[in-house]
Amino acid sequence: MTDLLHIAGQKFHSRLMVGTGKYASNELMKESLAASGTEIVTVAVRRVNLEQPEESLLHYIDIHRYTLLPNTAGCHTAEEAVRTARLARAAGLSNWIKLEVIPNDGTLLPDPIATVEAAHQLVSEGFIVLPYTTDDHIVARRLIEIGCAAVMPLGSAIGTGQGLPNPERILRIIEEANGRVPVIVDAGIGSPSDASLALELGADAVLVNTAIAKAQNPVQMAAAMAKGVEAGRQAYLAGRIPKSPVASPSSPEEQKIGN
Repeated sequence: MTDLLHIAGQKFHSRLMVGTGKYASNELMKESLAASGTEIVTVAVRRVNLEQPEESLLHYIDIHRYTLLPNTAGCHTAEEAVRTARLARAAGLSNWIKLEVIPNDGTLLPDPIATVEAAHQLVSEGFIVLPYTTDDHIVARRLIEIGCAAVMPLGSAIGTGQGLPNPERILRIIEEANGRVPVIVDAGIGSPSDASLALELGADAVLVNTAIAKAQNPVQMAAAMAKGVEAGRQAYLAGRIPKSPVASPSSPEEQKIGN
């Protein structure tokens, strides 16, 4: 109960954030959110009817139960992202924003230069900014220096389910953050074991969307992701043994009966 996730002065028990895209239905999304135990839910601003939110995706999300994290998905430039964040705040969605600036080049990889530019502007305007970024620790350092409330490096490309093919890069970002802000692995998580690995490395949380929404049983996968996150965090706190190039007997010779 004391091991809480801290973001911008708020405390959360769950270290699993969940997205709201790609579900077969909004009802299925609602059930999956509940099964995940998440407390932070992301929603694309461009999918919300800001004039009549009661008729949109928000109708299925209990804003008294979840902290809403609007995101700027679909924005290709810093200017678009800043404008979208302003619209979300003006509509009363949230002062928090998950910043995404992704060029329209088919890779769905974030533009680090435009992300830094947009983050600087939004932080100066009082937003709580959680930027989706590459797994480059230099970019992460710059975002932290700007005043972002967290950094959200990709594990692998959005929607690929490839997990963390380069865990050492995530580890470098965790070392760079050094506890100043949370590191939240975002994109590429495909299974509970991927989520567990991220937390074992020392990441503070993960954000999962496609792996839950497109699973054969999204509700069951959401529950499994929650368990993977919990196991990974407990393993990190417990402290794993160092890897060794040689075998080490679990029953030392000097403890054998008759010696």
